[in-house]
Amino acid sequence: MKPVRYAYGLTSALLIGGAAISLVGGYPAGAQTAQNEGLSMDRAVPRAGAPESFANLTEQLQPAVVNISTRQRVEVETNSNPFAGTPFADLFGRRNNQREQQPQTREAQSLGSGFIISADGFVVTNNHVVSPNGRGTVEEITVTMPDGKEYEAELVGNDAASDLAVLKVARSDPFPFVKFGDSAQARVGDWVIAIGNPFGLGGTVTSGIVSSVLRNTGGGAYDRYIQTDASINRGKSGGPLFDMQGNVIGINNAIFSPTGGSVGIGFAIPAEIAAPIVDQLKEGQAIERGYLGVSIEPVNDDLADSLGIARKRGEIVQLVQPDQAADKAGVRAGDIVLSVNGQAVTREQTLSYLVANIKPGTSIPLELIRDGKRRTVTATIAKRPSDDELRAQQMFDPDDEGELPENGDTGMVEDTLGLQVIPLTAQIANQLGASSETEGLVIASVDSNSDAGRKGLRRGDIILTANYRGVTTVDALEAIVTEAKNADRVAVLLRIQRRGQPARYIPVRLR
Repeated sequence: MKPVRYAYGLTSALLIGGAAISLVGGYPAGAQTAQNEGLSMDRAVPRAGAPESFANLTEQLQPAVVNISTRQRVEVETNSNPFAGTPFADLFGRRNNQREQQPQTREAQSLGSGFIISADGFVVTNNHVVSPNGRGTVEEITVTMPDGKEYEAELVGNDAASDLAVLKVARSDPFPFVKFGDSAQARVGDWVIAIGNPFGLGGTVTSGIVSSVLRNTGGGAYDRYIQTDASINRGKSGGPLFDMQGNVIGINNAIFSPTGGSVGIGFAIPAEIAAPIVDQLKEGQAIERGYLGVSIEPVNDDLADSLGIARKRGEIVQLVQPDQAADKAGVRAGDIVLSVNGQAVTREQTLSYLVANIKPGTSIPLELIRDGKRRTVTATIAKRPSDDELRAQQMFDPDDEGELPENGDTGMVEDTLGLQVIPLTAQIANQLGASSETEGLVIASVDSNSDAGRKGLRRGDIILTANYRGVTTVDALEAIVTEAKNADRVAVLLRIQRRGQPARYIPVRLR
């Protein structure tokens, strides 16, 4: 051992000597000082870091980490007509039509992890662990303790935007529990351990370091994570990420993987984001978030160069929703938002994140660039609409044949006219180039084999009237079609508005 210590000391001395020579040569103080020079052992290896073993820490923490399983009833699409999609579908499929429309269900399960945060049995996990896969309902949630005891759990509250959920289990004895720590104190390089239930194997412990703090992966309101190389696999979702003091600094949430397994890039929801939301969910409170009502994109290099602004700063407004907070504040499409309430908009601190964390009703300044000039407007932050309301306001691309909103299944209209239609909102009207006062129904899909398809009707056309009567709801159009059939008419007269063209009347034959 002596030669090793001697060689280390000699190397240190040479490094110190080299630094001294550089200083004498006139370089600024510290310019030639290595980052790892002069570190004390307390600094290089903190007292709480690099333990000989994680066993004692794990033994103390693991009793509060649980496995979570759900039993779900999920609706599935069925098609009992073997000729569906062929010219013979109508000939052989009508007798099965009623049976096909009856919903079919199957049983599904999910597995994940969680941790107990109070002696009376509150459990934190990810929302996606306890939410149904697709359309369906969760029929049962079971929490399994490390000793194998199982408890039926009640879903106290969940929040899809932050992907957090709180459960409650009960028993006469107090539960072991753990507390949230301060993730704001986490530093890149800190040791961490993750405990969870990968692939249903039960309590599994992995160790690693903090690879990055507040990593942004997509620009959402809560898309800020602690990145770690501690192994996280399927089933560890919802489990805790602990620091070396045994505090929960993150909730394991997702991985980046081209293979489906851990490749050393895992993401955990920081405790500083999760803890306030968990507190509200425990109390049964709805999570209220700020909302501007804009569609945005990050500023890229070309845009930054054209405007002469710093790269990686700001976001460009692509669309302003009518009558929302941004519209009322005077924000326009094409504006570059540089800061929100004095906080810079960057890739690490997005506009969505900043606004979502402002209490609705608060008036804040927005710093913008418009026409190459900086200006400031004041916006009163609105309350974020529900997910259903946001789906109704979603972007409507006439060229996109994607999935319809949930209210897009228009039954009888589709069968008789070959059209799927949805109500025209102010947002969709704006996207289609129509005035906000326009009323009617938007064609979302056209059967090419129908008379409407042969006459050129297409997705994005607006139906203003049917048989000279306004149609603002699907029910209104269905009523007119029913009247026509009862009167033995074989067609209805639709007034169609297409972007950039005058409205015109088109008779469409019934099927």
